[in-house]
Amino acid sequence: MFTIGIDPHKGSHVAAVLDEREQLLGEVRVRADRRQRERLLCFAQPYTPRVWAIEGARGLGALLAQQLVAAGETVLDVPVKLSTRVRLLDNGCADKNDSHDARSAAIVGMRHRNLGVVTFETNTSVLRLLAKRHHDLTARRTQAICRLHAVLAMMTAGGLPRLLSAERAGKELARIRPTDSVGHARHLAALELLDEVRHADAQLATLRTRIVAAVAAANSTVTAIHGVGPIVAAYLIGYTGDIARFPTKGHYARYNATAPLNASSGPNPRHRLNDRGNRQLNHAIHIAAVTQIGHDTPGREYYQRKRADGHSDNEALRALKRRISDAVYARLCADAHR
Repeated sequence: MFTIGIDPHKGSHVAAVLDEREQLLGEVRVRADRRQRERLLCFAQPYTPRVWAIEGARGLGALLAQQLVAAGETVLDVPVKLSTRVRLLDNGCADKNDSHDARSAAIVGMRHRNLGVVTFETNTSVLRLLAKRHHDLTARRTQAICRLHAVLAMMTAGGLPRLLSAERAGKELARIRPTDSVGHARHLAALELLDEVRHADAQLATLRTRIVAAVAAANSTVTAIHGVGPIVAAYLIGYTGDIARFPTKGHYARYNATAPLNASSGPNPRHRLNDRGNRQLNHAIHIAAVTQIGHDTPGREYYQRKRADGHSDNEALRALKRRISDAVYARLCADAHR
């Protein structure tokens, strides 16, 4: 079995072929264009059977990975951190260059048994794209509303409510009558920011309609969990991807950062908050947890029991998030088996 490692870039891709003894048999650099797949397949023709190991096959190398899968090739997704470790531990040469990166990706693909196999993009990829778009639009709106709030605070005595809406800001701007050049400049800047907020609101409303339709097409039972509406479901399904890549609910909890990190030292066992993992998944689970606490749900009862046992607010919330993570894992596994 031959393993072809690829270090993808925007302008070109470097491929390195290794045999089972990790001996370099060939190397090529191809230009990233419409014929990149044909050039790589022509280069790989003498090496059969083969498997491709692409560094970042769900990132920068996503297009190339999908093209190879469409041609019937087996493609593995090599995380960047794994190929970096292999390169740094290489006794021969640990220099950072494209050739060594491609060879390191091939070694990871050859020796690591838990790599994800790239498959055709499905509705999960659609939900991930929509969730990312929602995140970007929300961030843009938040930035615009915060700047608008800051400008209005310099024009209105006593300021405005912390949770400022476009409607409330519009009424305030309609009331203000600037009398000098500085006031006119601030008023104009506030109007421009208000337009940005309204435009973002309109885009978010349109995007929500698309997300609702995409979640319905996914036919997932994850929305049966209290606090998981269409938006949260898009984040959960989209950023989780193939649930089969997580052997247990514990692996999934570690990935979404709801499992605490072991920070024990000597005889003192302790754990700390996990600040790693997929932050988008963690945020979606956080929204579901806060929603459950705010309503009469089993999640709220669980949270209150934790508080009664002496846990702090944050500790009880983290415990509830882990419980929701396990429920999401069970629902996604059930969906995959249907």
